[in-house]
Amino acid sequence: MISNELDVERYRRELAARGRVQVPGFLQDDAAVRLHDCLRNEVPWSTAERGRPDVAAAPGTDAEQRLQQQAWARATQEFHFLYDRYLMLEALKEGRDPDLDLHTVLQFFNGPQFLEFIRWFSGDRTLNMVGAQATRYRPGQFLRLHDDKHAEEGRRYAYVLNLTRDWEPDWGGLLHFADAAGNVVDSYVPKWNSLSLFKVPAHHYVSLVAPWAREPRLAITGWWHAKEA
Repeated sequence: MISNELDVERYRRELAARGRVQVPGFLQDDAAVRLHDCLRNEVPWSTAERGRPDVAAAPGTDAEQRLQQQAWARATQEFHFLYDRYLMLEALKEGRDPDLDLHTVLQFFNGPQFLEFIRWFSGDRTLNMVGAQATRYRPGQFLRLHDDKHAEEGRRYAYVLNLTRDWEPDWGGLLHFADAAGNVVDSYVPKWNSLSLFKVPAHHYVSLVAPWAREPRLAITGWWHAKEA
């Protein structure tokens, strides 16, 4: 599934030096295309808002507009998010949507070959599990500034496998990194078939997707987890 043409040593060194890296052309072309088609046309999405149960995604409806307005208002007061998701691990455990190709991704990520790859790539031999969810950001959706730190889950690295074609930077949906003074110090455009990876904790956010974006921002996201102490 991973491209055989990657200069992985180059990106391994960059990750070690900077704590983050974006790897272009991460998957083999046919795998990236198949996953894009699955995300675009087959996934039964729900809309996630912090602190509230997921609801069935309803693009273009009055109910969605009200949901957005309420989420924007809450975002003025605290950390907040609004985006569409499909919880891959939960769906696999519950036996939902058995024909969905996304399930093969989660199984591949947690196979011995990929786990050995991420241990080598990161230099962290304690990594033993990869979590995953499918995400879709549509106009008006966002993820506010946070650092991904979670004491109980053993998160070591966060990743975003971008699967949207021809994304334009002024559509929003960029992964931004901020320093302690509140300055944006780096930004990753969600380029087609790229893996954005960074060490946890790191202050970051996904900027609001613009109303003129012609496509949703599609990705598979999650964390590389370490063994419990």
